[in-house]
Amino acid sequence: MPPAPSSTTVAGLVTALVGFLSSFAVVLTGLRAVGASPSQAASGLLVLLVATGLSTILLASRTRMPITVAWSTPGAALLASAAAPSWPVAVAAFVVVGGLVLLTAAWPGLGRAIAAIPPVLAQAMLAGVLVPLCLQPVRAALEIPWLVVPVLLVWGVLLRVSPRWAVPAAFVVTLGLTGWLAVRDGGVAAAALVPGLEWTTPDFGSIAVVGLALPLFIVTMASQNVPGMAVLASYGFRAPWRPAMAVTGVGTALGAPFGGHAINLAAISAALAAGPEADADPARRYLAARTAGLANLGLAVASTAAAALVAVAPAGLVAAAAGLALWPVLAASLGAALARVEDRIPVVATLLVAVSGITIGGVGSAFWSLVVGLALWAWLRPSPAAE
Repeated sequence: MPPAPSSTTVAGLVTALVGFLSSFAVVLTGLRAVGASPSQAASGLLVLLVATGLSTILLASRTRMPITVAWSTPGAALLASAAAPSWPVAVAAFVVVGGLVLLTAAWPGLGRAIAAIPPVLAQAMLAGVLVPLCLQPVRAALEIPWLVVPVLLVWGVLLRVSPRWAVPAAFVVTLGLTGWLAVRDGGVAAAALVPGLEWTTPDFGSIAVVGLALPLFIVTMASQNVPGMAVLASYGFRAPWRPAMAVTGVGTALGAPFGGHAINLAAISAALAAGPEADADPARRYLAARTAGLANLGLAVASTAAAALVAVAPAGLVAAAAGLALWPVLAASLGAALARVEDRIPVVATLLVAVSGITIGGVGSAFWSLVVGLALWAWLRPSPAAE
């Protein structure tokens, strides 16, 4: 009888599976929204899994800490409601995000500048860009109830019984329904199942690059990297900031031309590898992170098949599952943004501008929401003399 897998192996596999199943459709939805073709979106998903896998293995092995790297799920949600004139312009924005993360590692001043942005405004911007996608389950339940209601039922039951697996199970049901429909209607072409990377030459010639890159960078830093460090610290691990930013910055920049929007320190799923469930001995928990990295490389092989199923899914089904996955993120963002009564006017203004979906000068609403929010924040702050 073969020996049972160790706790670190199980924790690493769970970390990878939960991370993938909970948000891969959000990534594909975001990439398609900014102009990627089905094959380019599949390439993006593939390169993100490879980049997160290699980065996790490198950081966990070098630091002997359970550092896990993930794609930016809030960033992908931002893309789903963003404005980009073309896919090459979006790819250029991804390259800029990688450069800014690298600059954060090299120049502490940039990190301080990001930290100076009131966190409640960053959370309000994130909540605003999440709202349109989070509405998809509601709309789809009315438009295609025979497909969406089973997904909602599975999600609701597991949310009570085993919350960790609620969203992954909902995605499994979504893929199962999509696969059944694909077989019924003639299946998916075999060529669409073969993993492959697709190069896109970035186009830096539009101001929209800055308008997309800056909110994506801020969301990635404020909603992923900073909380990721905090999660590790809560379990007693002081992860090295500059090496972590250097690795994720390089990974983002190298993956961008193949469609990867951003990688960062894992936040929510980080606890799966860093907590005592991974191993009673903190010194061994890095093995769980390393296993998660290896599992991501394995999932990369299957990612193209998942992307192919998503591409042939009935309109609204995958968007509904993706929106469902973001409900906890929206709830957390709203809770953090509206916690203080005195901050609520600039917070609500930021939220509403982000929800509006406006585009001015080729720059989308996420950027302008920060401009409006910061202006109101500065205007409504009491002067030093008044204090």
